[in-house]
Amino acid sequence: MDGLLLDTEILYTKITQMIADRFGKTYTWELKQSLMGFTGPDAAIKLIEGMGLPLSPEEYIKESHILYNEYFPKSNLMPGADRLIRHLHKHKIPIAVATSSGKEPMALKTQRHTELFQLFDPIVCGSSDPEVTKGKPDPCIFLVTASRFQPAAKPEKCLVFEDAPNGVKAGVAAGMQVVMVPDPRVSPELREGAALVLESLEHFKPELFGLPPFSD
Repeated sequence: MDGLLLDTEILYTKITQMIADRFGKTYTWELKQSLMGFTGPDAAIKLIEGMGLPLSPEEYIKESHILYNEYFPKSNLMPGADRLIRHLHKHKIPIAVATSSGKEPMALKTQRHTELFQLFDPIVCGSSDPEVTKGKPDPCIFLVTASRFQPAAKPEKCLVFEDAPNGVKAGVAAGMQVVMVPDPRVSPELREGAALVLESLEHFKPELFGLPPFSD
């Protein structure tokens, strides 16, 4: 969801840097890239270690959630997301969200896009879901999500869309094909494993994966 369907990565960066500024620290791209796809508690621990912040994970999460409440409701859709979601739903292709976010942050991020996200079933929020015992790059969240389709989907029949290297690794480890739409700063070696790498969802051609083509 983050960075793939919703343009929230810029908000995460802004919020993290606001907290880091209090201690004269910088949230670098290298650290951010290594954390993409991690669940909230794991990400907090690695952020604190990576920047040397004098905060406990609980303190960091509390501070960040205050800022999330302010900024997340402003989230915009990524280019091509609306078109692709509505196209797949129109053609009765089962679609799901498998996000590392918890339920509350997701509700904030999708506040302006409720109708669109109602087209997904299931929606699995890794930080809140008891069955998701490990975060990406572990395949757990994708396998749990596939099992919740009605009927359950075989991993080899699933197509994953990801922006993060850890998400690509998780999809591949789950035995699924992965389309990657990375931040342009993601290095080439971290794009390996994806069946297809695109600059934007606007460039996706469904027929390459046996799906109905766009009509326009």
